[in-house]
Amino acid sequence: MELNDTNLQNLTEFLRKTLDPNPAVRRPAEKFLESVEANQNYSILLLTLLEKSQDSVIRVCAAVTFKNYIKRNWRIIEDEPNKISDADRATIKGNIVNLMLTSPEQIQKQLSDAISIIGREDFPQKWPDLLTEMVTRFQNRDFHIINGVLRTAHSLFKRYRHEFKSNELWMEIKLVLDTFAQPLTVLFKDTIDLCQTHASDINALKILFSSLTLIAKLFYSLNFQDLPEFFEDNMETWMSNFHNLLTLDNKLLQTDDEEEAGLLELLKSQICDNAALYAQKYDEEFQPYLPRFVTAIWNLLVTTGQEVKYDLLVSNAIQFLASVCERPHYKNLFEDQNVLTSICEKVIVPNMEFRSADEEAFEDNSEEYIRRDLEGSDIDTRRRAACDLVRGLCKFFEGPVTTIFSGYVNSMLAEYAKNPGVNWKHKDAAIYLVTSLASKAQTQKHGITQANELVNLNEFFVNHILMDLKSPNINEFPVLKADAIKYVMIFRSQLPKEHLLQAIPLLVAHLEAESTVEHTYAAHALERLFTMRGPDNSTLITPAEVAPFTEQLLNNLFKALALPGSSENEYIMKAIMRSFSLLQEVIVPYVPTLIGQLTHKLLLVSKNPSKPHFNHYLFESLCLSVRITCKSNPAIVGSFEEALFPVFTEILQNDVQEFVPYVFQVMSLLLEIHSSSIPSSYMALFPHLLQPVLWERTGNIPPLVRLLQAYLLKGGATIASNAADKIPGLLGVFQKLLASKANDHQGFYLLNSIIEHMPPESITQYRKQIFILLFQRLQGSKTTKFVKSFLVFISLYCVKYGAIALQEILDGIQSKMFGMVLEKVVIPELQKVSGQVEKKICAVGITKVLTECPSMMDTEYTKLWAPLLQALIGLFELPEDDSIPDDEHFIDIEDTAGYQTAFSQLAFAGKKEHDPIGDSVSNPKILLAQSLHKLSTACPGRVPSMLSTSLNAEALQFLQGYLQAASVQLV
Repeated sequence: MELNDTNLQNLTEFLRKTLDPNPAVRRPAEKFLESVEANQNYSILLLTLLEKSQDSVIRVCAAVTFKNYIKRNWRIIEDEPNKISDADRATIKGNIVNLMLTSPEQIQKQLSDAISIIGREDFPQKWPDLLTEMVTRFQNRDFHIINGVLRTAHSLFKRYRHEFKSNELWMEIKLVLDTFAQPLTVLFKDTIDLCQTHASDINALKILFSSLTLIAKLFYSLNFQDLPEFFEDNMETWMSNFHNLLTLDNKLLQTDDEEEAGLLELLKSQICDNAALYAQKYDEEFQPYLPRFVTAIWNLLVTTGQEVKYDLLVSNAIQFLASVCERPHYKNLFEDQNVLTSICEKVIVPNMEFRSADEEAFEDNSEEYIRRDLEGSDIDTRRRAACDLVRGLCKFFEGPVTTIFSGYVNSMLAEYAKNPGVNWKHKDAAIYLVTSLASKAQTQKHGITQANELVNLNEFFVNHILMDLKSPNINEFPVLKADAIKYVMIFRSQLPKEHLLQAIPLLVAHLEAESTVEHTYAAHALERLFTMRGPDNSTLITPAEVAPFTEQLLNNLFKALALPGSSENEYIMKAIMRSFSLLQEVIVPYVPTLIGQLTHKLLLVSKNPSKPHFNHYLFESLCLSVRITCKSNPAIVGSFEEALFPVFTEILQNDVQEFVPYVFQVMSLLLEIHSSSIPSSYMALFPHLLQPVLWERTGNIPPLVRLLQAYLLKGGATIASNAADKIPGLLGVFQKLLASKANDHQGFYLLNSIIEHMPPESITQYRKQIFILLFQRLQGSKTTKFVKSFLVFISLYCVKYGAIALQEILDGIQSKMFGMVLEKVVIPELQKVSGQVEKKICAVGITKVLTECPSMMDTEYTKLWAPLLQALIGLFELPEDDSIPDDEHFIDIEDTAGYQTAFSQLAFAGKKEHDPIGDSVSNPKILLAQSLHKLSTACPGRVPSMLSTSLNAEALQFLQGYLQAASVQLV
């Protein structure tokens, strides 16, 4: 793509169309941009537009498109085409920092993100001058530019907060500190001085305080891994200024907005975080500063209001106290009973209250409320922080804290009892207090796993929780109902089974509640209860125990999907999936109705897939319906195909990328259930599955391979007779997969199915070429994964076509190739093969080479006979060799960059492990003994003499065991 006005004009038009709400206009434009993005200068055209276009909307759109393009394509993935030319990469890195710093804020943010994505890959090795270019801008004194640098540095360095320790990371952080720490400290002091100079200029203060907040965030990132020497030496500068900022109160920076945190709150919140980091990790060095921070943060807590805008500040301040009270060093600060009472009364109880803002979120923003309350993303809520502080205090003062709070809980419940209609929030706070007091350890899978023995959970359930669950009006006091459901859910491992069984029909009834939070919690609680395991590892709740409520359960779950706000509720869909899984054949009578509802839902969400979890559980539920129904009646698979294929066709025709891999998995499941040959509806689709465009997306590869394997399993002969012209296409797919280190194992899955299921004569002409491709890859880039797959393949080839065929094809490619493969690959690497079926295939294949290949006995290959037998006995008896060479790194299949739909395996579409040898060989060791016996009968005396001269004593002993077990001997 040339850098000219015509191309800029065209690109502008396509970008404009990507903003069109009409999918008929938007989708083709997106497709076009995707098709040209590999062209040279594409990214440079975008940068030119975002800098020079007269239309501000197009500038922002170009910036967002550029950032997403970088996100998808900057990382260079081995074996995959590099979509950004080296020249474009150099141009981007040469111009992007300057462009980012001189752009308006909206564009600056996008380019800052792009720099951090590039930096994650290229900094410091391939972009050594990035930091120096940024640091020189600190001299500028233009805070728009300085803030651009700080924002970029923040997005670049924040990964230090969650990276694992490594030498490489240390080297990078050291380089950053050497270049950045001193200028950052100077900038910090200068900015604070400027704040005093401009103390009465609100516009200047806004910019300066946003700089200070970014500087405080950078301080956190740079200090997270370890305490750098520079910051230890300059602790006085940083901590005394942080302390002053915590106690600062500038009236100009106070905002009238009750919701949105102001600059002062954001800065103080970050300083609380920084102080908590030092208190936790560097307590010895921080000791001199700690008392003044505790005092300042305590004063902050008791003087800050209940408004939402202070939530982050208050929760971070409480988290600071929580991290301090857990450390043995600081235990003495909290020992006094009056201090504990004061913390409970002034900090914990007020911040556990259910405020009107929480009530609004509960009613009007239920999705966010659930995300915070259920999924633990409520790190920045006051309640979560107060809860953590309770846990922290209980570490050393469990008795006194429980006593203090028991008093509060009782008085709150008494207040509620006086007038439930008015005082329901008291009961809500009491339940929350009990929960935070009782919870010592928690996991996603089991809920609370360790509880405070001073709190009687069963008694509280019977006296205070059950009444809310049993209340006939499920829409009255929805917050208390949600609390009661949550109580059952999180204490499910602590409550006795009879209480849980008592709760199940009550939870089923709550699925009909109007409140989104309430019916979502009910679905989630049921799903969690249905996954619990009993002592014998079967489900704790049995299908028989749920049977009386099955109809109501299924009805209410599907009705809940029709309630406002829950049409794509992932918790409800997960509960549907789990109910199917638990109830198994009990659901069969309901499936004809349910499958219609599920396919209708699938049709609706495929128009605009936006909830990945919901969609995943929807496909899982479809798979369960198919699996459970067809288990007892495989013939009914046709009626599922009638229901599903129209929707699947639409998904494939519209190329709904998120759903295509799922469709292939469900189709594999359906095809595998067919008992006879492939139905014609599947054969019509077969040529389309070989189109290269489908194989471009990594997310499609595993399900497509599996689908092709299902085709071969059910109709290798049909393909050979009716679609022989498609065999080269099938092998073309194998060749493409083989070339990729990430997907070569998928190529072998396909190849093994071709060998196993296609009639031998249909692929005779291609066999030699297949082996040549394998040897080229073996020579070019041999990896452990490839070698393991190669060993399984040649063994399967041997099982299918015989040892002589293997020897002849290899020696036909190159003289003595058979011996080279045995000596250089099979004998040294056999120990690496893993997996029961894989080991069995190799054992049977190698047994055939040892006992059914005449040239192993009568030519120069004979010297390899004993080492090969030794390797086979090693495969049986020695532990698997799972070592990987140092120079070999595996590409994680899921670890491909950004945007492409990753492959999500459907658990309930999983295929049974296929054993191509089957029952014909139950024990490969016995087969080896019997085959050696047969060989020794054919040439008496040879086998025992080869064994006695060449096999080590231990292997010989094992072999004697096999012969005895098979009741045969060698002659």
